[in-house]
Amino acid sequence: MKVFLYSGSWNLVKQSGVGQALLHQQAMLASKGVATTRVWENDASVIHVNTVFPDTVRAVRKAKKRGMFVVRYAHSTMEDFKQSFALSNALAPVFRRWIRFLYQQGDVVVTPTPYAKRLLESYGVTRPIIALSNGVDTTRFFLSKEKRNAFRTQFGIADDELVVISVGHFIERKGILDFLELAKRMPSVTFLWFGHTSPSLMTKQVKQAMQEKSENIRFSGYIDQDALSQAYCGADLFLFPSHEETEGIVVLEALSSSVPVVVRDIPVYKGWLVDGKNVFKAQTLEDFQQIIAQLGEGTLVDLTEAGRQVAQERSIPAIADRMIAIYRQFGAAQGLAREESEHADKL
Repeated sequence: MKVFLYSGSWNLVKQSGVGQALLHQQAMLASKGVATTRVWENDASVIHVNTVFPDTVRAVRKAKKRGMFVVRYAHSTMEDFKQSFALSNALAPVFRRWIRFLYQQGDVVVTPTPYAKRLLESYGVTRPIIALSNGVDTTRFFLSKEKRNAFRTQFGIADDELVVISVGHFIERKGILDFLELAKRMPSVTFLWFGHTSPSLMTKQVKQAMQEKSENIRFSGYIDQDALSQAYCGADLFLFPSHEETEGIVVLEALSSSVPVVVRDIPVYKGWLVDGKNVFKAQTLEDFQQIIAQLGEGTLVDLTEAGRQVAQERSIPAIADRMIAIYRQFGAAQGLAREESEHADKL
């Protein structure tokens, strides 16, 4: 068995959650001894398609002609397309019809959470839909004093300086406007945002807010996974004020790194992230501000151990087992038992 991880338009997604999800799939399959490829090969029997660009239509048709089993990953919804880039709200209904068409091409549709599954069903997607986390590399993202020291040294941050970080595109949906406002309200706290978005895609409101930012906030651009793992360890709090997500890989990374996490109280987290148990949830700017203040005062309850457990349940090996189960469930795992046996013999 060989899985083709279709990576057309890779340069457009490699620095996004979609790109990271594809890399996670590659790692999951490798952990089970399943061969993967990023180019067309005659012996590939399964194709994973993660993006929603027009080139994927031709790729899926070609795969079906070759008799390949098509796994259509549904990372995008109309809801998370809104409040993203210039004109995204106006184009949202068209985008919904487009992704419905794309997802209908799959033999099975895989989406990260039950919440996202319900959205797809409401669009009229009739293909089998499986909720399966994107997973997290718990061997890369873990608590480390050395990583904390390296991060703070690199960014010139004192040991006793309170640091709040976030990760994402410069878009309203990610909550960047609230992040900027919190920085203005809390000048004694250092705020860092990691990520990048082309100015041509940013809304006027976001551009203006970033130009008027307070001195205690830094935009440090896109950083690779190793540097990001240091950032989580170097932070005192991971704040993710996103208004809409299908899961949020960065949330899993922060939880895995045993940093306190605060998210906006939105439907996608219902059932697996619990306020006061493994994360803190907030609805208003005042809520976010109060949690940060409690952190500074040393009165915030430590939930990091429970947060790490959430990440471990969604680790690469754990999700790999569920992915293999999907192949078996839909009859796409011919030859897999033999390959697993050969892989076990090598260990």
